[in-house]
Amino acid sequence: MSRPLKIMLVAAEASGDALGAGLAKALKARLGDDATFVGVGGPRMAAEGVDSPFDIAELSILGWVEGLRAYGKVKRRVQQTAALAAREKPDAVVLIDSWGFTVRVAKAIRAAQPHIPLIKYVGPQVWASRPGRARTLAGAVDHLLALYAFDAPWFEREGLATTVVGSSALHVDMGGADGAAFRARHGVAANAPLLLVLPGSRPSEVRRMTPVYEATVRTLKAGLPDLEVAVVAAGTVADDVSGRVSAWPMRVHLVGEDEKYDAMKAATAALATSGTVSTELALAGAPMVIAYRIDGLSYALMKRLVTARHITLFNIAADQRIAPEFIQGDANPQTLAQAVGRLLRDPQAAAEQARRQTEALNLMGRGGADPSQLAADAVLRVVADKARA
Repeated sequence: MSRPLKIMLVAAEASGDALGAGLAKALKARLGDDATFVGVGGPRMAAEGVDSPFDIAELSILGWVEGLRAYGKVKRRVQQTAALAAREKPDAVVLIDSWGFTVRVAKAIRAAQPHIPLIKYVGPQVWASRPGRARTLAGAVDHLLALYAFDAPWFEREGLATTVVGSSALHVDMGGADGAAFRARHGVAANAPLLLVLPGSRPSEVRRMTPVYEATVRTLKAGLPDLEVAVVAAGTVADDVSGRVSAWPMRVHLVGEDEKYDAMKAATAALATSGTVSTELALAGAPMVIAYRIDGLSYALMKRLVTARHITLFNIAADQRIAPEFIQGDANPQTLAQAVGRLLRDPQAAAEQARRQTEALNLMGRGGADPSQLAADAVLRVVADKARA
């Protein structure tokens, strides 16, 4: 090409921001100065040269009710993103995760600029609910980058070309993570039980789950006075988490993104809001309990649509409840404290769960090629194919 390749990357939450940053980095490694980037993302993508026109934290929306309340805002951001594509005229647009937002962006760009190849990075979990979304996506984009092999058939049946790139979460390098150093930095004794709490990366998750986790920790501390507690504050919600946790009536070690993996290695057990972080915890060898809550109406609707038996990916891959999961009303302080307490008090049970978690990661595709590199290859193939056509 006579000018650098211009790729537009669009992500609307923290997990997508991480994927977008990895893809941008891989493309720069391939093309050097022959690649430029525009788009929408968070701090990680910004570090790779993607300057976002707005803060994506406002798009971290969970549940039908919250989606309806935020509809006007989402619609404006969709229009703004489509206008960015019209102004910048990228050679391809990669729409990362965040189904509700990115599928609307895809349709808006397709209507205005049908010649631009559209690539979806992470498809909707149609194997868990609403399989009709596979057909919707096939009509909206040109190519899908899927995380897992069990994703592909659902979309290929609808005629959507799909490349399985694997999950970046399975390739997190824990080799440099140092649990002992984390304990030393924070004044946690080597033999003290340490609970790592991960309230989530969306504002709505933090708002719902943090009070539940505080009450859970209170219950645990009553029976385990020497229990140490650390709380991870994900980058996009760090200030919110810090503000809420500072009011807890016990010592809490606040953990930033820079030492998250050290904390995972140091933890005796973890209490986590369902998400990609469960895979990272399993890689670190941390036995965990998973919890999740959404608004009541959204949950009532979801129950009618969801067919999956589990919500944690390694549980789904193994088709076994390896890590305990507690959803909605079951995610209460008493139930969570009992499940977490078992892992804290019974080293043998904790070690056995950690072993089974590790085995399940193999079923998810651990050990494959780097997903960001595979995604970059696929994007360049799509652009080249479009140019030839």
